[in-house]
Amino acid sequence: MNNTEIRQRLADGNQRFVEDKLDGKLQTSSRRDELTSGQEPYAIVLSCADSRVVPELAFDTGLGELFVVRVAGNIANSSSMASIEYAVAHCGSTVIVVLGHQSCGAVTAAISGGDNGYNLNHLLGHITPAISASPDGAAVNDVVKKNAELTAEELKNRSKIIGDAVKSGTVEIIPAYYNLDSGKVDFLG
Repeated sequence: MNNTEIRQRLADGNQRFVEDKLDGKLQTSSRRDELTSGQEPYAIVLSCADSRVVPELAFDTGLGELFVVRVAGNIANSSSMASIEYAVAHCGSTVIVVLGHQSCGAVTAAISGGDNGYNLNHLLGHITPAISASPDGAAVNDVVKKNAELTAEELKNRSKIIGDAVKSGTVEIIPAYYNLDSGKVDFLG
């Protein structure tokens, strides 16, 4: 499957999700048995950890189709980036979706500022570039979209594995935005 077909497969799955017509394929014990010897997910999704955003459901996928990395604010920190590098280098995944979402709490907290403790402050620091790149007073959802776009660039620029795969044309990175109210995923790139 080429990257255009993968992107279409994700869009089609999302359309089924939006229309409440999930097909539920590849979710059986026989599929689990097929995957005991290895995995070859066709796409990677860097998603927020928000419980309302479930990439496997939003794209109507089954076991072994997506390599999902979840962290608040869908940020590219060392651990999330290393996980994505693994999927590119060892699983053959060729599409990376950076999935931000409507009303993201991490982005809201980053915009609000203040002291949230060492760990959360460190995480929110990864969102600061999106705030800086947005107009003053930008709505949270606009900053969420900018964060997805900048994170996509960061994956390419901070990782030799990912960057080389993008340069060679093997891997495509797509920033995206999940609408909580409709379930629709808007591909931004």
